[in-house]
Amino acid sequence: MRRFIRFLADCGALAVPPSTPKDIEPQIAAYQDWLRHHRGISERTIDRHGRMVMRLLSGLGADPEVYDATLIRRTILAEAKRSSPPHVKTMTTALRGYLRFLAVAGLCRSGLDHAVPIIPQWRLSALPRYLPAAAVERLISSCDLTKPHGVRDRAILLLLARLGLRAGDVLAMRLDDVAWADGTVRVRGKGRREVRLPLPQDAGDALLEYLNRARPCVDEDRIFLRSSAPYRPFTRSSVVSCVVRLALGRAGITDAPSRGANLLRHSAATSMLRAGASLDAVGTVLRHRSVDTTAHYAKVDIVMLQQIAQPWPGAASC
Repeated sequence: MRRFIRFLADCGALAVPPSTPKDIEPQIAAYQDWLRHHRGISERTIDRHGRMVMRLLSGLGADPEVYDATLIRRTILAEAKRSSPPHVKTMTTALRGYLRFLAVAGLCRSGLDHAVPIIPQWRLSALPRYLPAAAVERLISSCDLTKPHGVRDRAILLLLARLGLRAGDVLAMRLDDVAWADGTVRVRGKGRREVRLPLPQDAGDALLEYLNRARPCVDEDRIFLRSSAPYRPFTRSSVVSCVVRLALGRAGITDAPSRGANLLRHSAATSMLRAGASLDAVGTVLRHRSVDTTAHYAKVDIVMLQQIAQPWPGAASC
């Protein structure tokens, strides 16, 4: 029904009253605008940061001029008693950004973002969640190429598996991002960063087959669309993760360590490293800003780790 009403409104056959925006503090709205124009993060993250700061205002108060280190620490520590550590860690990130915005606007003292306590968590402590190369190929081969959505899903899976793209990268991909003559594809990543990556032959062939044979003929520049009417672009990154999840079921892979799009991103990084690629090369393809993030994948390079492993001290074995 919502889709039908939206269709009638687009055609001008029905007048739909504008939705009433949620009540939000003007200062929070200004903070969200600052994030939008100066930080380059997604609208979903902007909305989440605004909601989290709104929640913290009950403890901080509405007057930034009275903020000090004691008040900030007390508010975060009180929140830590009723929320999980990952959730509070995200709240501290939002609060640091808010305090930096207030300092830039001259509404509070500068440097208060350093007073936000750090929530202890082991960083990069787990092994990367990946699939073996043979399982990745089973996943890709599970698509039914006799159906339009199967052709589309195969192109998505190949882009994820060969280039290590994020779900949001696939979601935002547009027709003019592919340079067929050069064999490259433009990827819009986090923070409004744009890079061009080489398009592998099999991924390019699958993408071309989707565009020529299975993509609906509609006036839309986003590449990947719904396979059934109304033919609109994907609206959420979770749809791309759903493509991976359904492919895992078709391929009969029941022991996958995770079931989202990042599974193929981790698998691509692991395969590149085991094929002899350096950590710098892997970080370039995955567009990591910090080498520490790429070093996470060194844990699965068993051959390299065996070369630097020290013998167990003493006669007793563990």
